[in-house]
Amino acid sequence: MTEKWGYVLKKAQATIQALLIADLPETFVTRRIPETVFEFGGIRGDRHFGITSKADTRQPMYPRGTEILNRRQITVVSEEELEQIAKELEVETVLPEWLGANLLVKGYPELTKLTQGSRILFPSGTGLICMGENMPCIFPGEEIQKHYEGYEKLAARFVKAGYKRRGIVCAVERPGIVHEKDEVQILINDFSNPMQ
Repeated sequence: MTEKWGYVLKKAQATIQALLIADLPETFVTRRIPETVFEFGGIRGDRHFGITSKADTRQPMYPRGTEILNRRQITVVSEEELEQIAKELEVETVLPEWLGANLLVKGYPELTKLTQGSRILFPSGTGLICMGENMPCIFPGEEIQKHYEGYEKLAARFVKAGYKRRGIVCAVERPGIVHEKDEVQILINDFSNPMQ
């Protein structure tokens, strides 16, 4: 812990294991890229790119289709949590591509518990702000099922296995370039003395 900007900050570090983009219109599945630029709105060309988005079932407080702030510009998962999901599903591996992730990190095993308002900072100065947990749904489970014929009900089982392990959604707070293997700093928001 260090004191900076008037806050006592809890810090952690992680390494970017993969950068990914969902740039095919027919699927949420991502593909790996060696580097990218995070813009306000996310990764240009990614299916979730945009400063705003349309309200859906995740925002029942607004009529479906209402234009709202896009809180899921970038999705982040941890290698350690994917290993836990695979273990619970009794499969060899669960790839970040199958979950539609944009970033795979290693070194922060409980990423999904990262508090809202926490930051992920890159060597270039680029910054993401955590907007909350990415709730598991059946669609990634269906993608996992495609890779494991003969395994029973993986799509439905993923929802339970992914609970509190599915990763987080973020918005780009400061644009810039990011690379695979970047070492990132995680600033953990403490709700008793929150970062602004």
